[in-house]
Amino acid sequence: MLSRTANHLYWMARYIERAETTARLLEVGGRNALMPDIGGGFRNDWEAILRANGTLEMFNDKYGETVQRNIETFLFFDSDNPSSVLSCLNMARENARVVRTALTSSVWDAINSAYQELKQFQRTERSKLELSDLTEWTLRATSLIRGCIETTQLRNDGYHFMGSGFGIERGDNTARLLDVKYYVLLPSVSYVGSGLDQSQWVTLLRSMSAHRAFSWSYPGELTAAKIADFLILNRKFPRSLLSAVYQTCDHLDHIGRGYGSVSPSQAKVREILAELAEAGVKDIFEEGLHEFLLRFMRQNGELAHTVQETYLQGTPT
Repeated sequence: MLSRTANHLYWMARYIERAETTARLLEVGGRNALMPDIGGGFRNDWEAILRANGTLEMFNDKYGETVQRNIETFLFFDSDNPSSVLSCLNMARENARVVRTALTSSVWDAINSAYQELKQFQRTERSKLELSDLTEWTLRATSLIRGCIETTQLRNDGYHFMGSGFGIERGDNTARLLDVKYYVLLPSVSYVGSGLDQSQWVTLLRSMSAHRAFSWSYPGELTAAKIADFLILNRKFPRSLLSAVYQTCDHLDHIGRGYGSVSPSQAKVREILAELAEAGVKDIFEEGLHEFLLRFMRQNGELAHTVQETYLQGTPT
């Protein structure tokens, strides 16, 4: 496969996954904003979302005041924000359009339909659009696209470039969602273990569509250690860090076998996988959850760079 085609498929997948995560971040912020303020009058829920999204400085430069409506607009509709749902789905469609012949008609139709529906949202008066409606629509649209990929695409190298894109982006995004909760969201360390702490953990699980799966896997009292184990180390949960890295490793191995060689990206992903597979929750909390997540995001970013250099060098993203 031409590196240009592989690049567009890889980035199409990453933008689809990124749009979904931005919607999930909005859901976290919206749910937590409804919680009673027991933090002495200070709430940084939305600032935490922007920090996790990596767009706090950009938002402050453009909007200044951290008002919920401004943040909703910035994260969903703002074309100047490369991580907004609008920007991500626009870029996903553009990448798909360039390599349309490498996609089945079902996949293209799902992407193009999402794009057209999003344009309709843009033409709708903002006051008539509820945040929950926008986030639910995004989750449905991205799930439909992925479903079409899984049920109609040929399992060739194009499919595996898409799969590696989904895996790398999902690992980064799950880490960001976790980091919002543990490091930034609580107004004070004194609230760890409190009712606010518990409510925020439940909100995080719900935002990742994981609450019921967690309850099946970890009966009894809800604790930070159990949730961290579930979202980081539980292979059965498809959005966990371990599952995301396994997914990336599997797809990169398929690509490597197809080209008849072991690539530097395979070596890098196996290094990350070996470390995660040996990790325990106790080790993670001893290091510090925030520090662990930052280190994982850095390693995952290095993996993405290696994939770009190995297979996609010289092509635009």
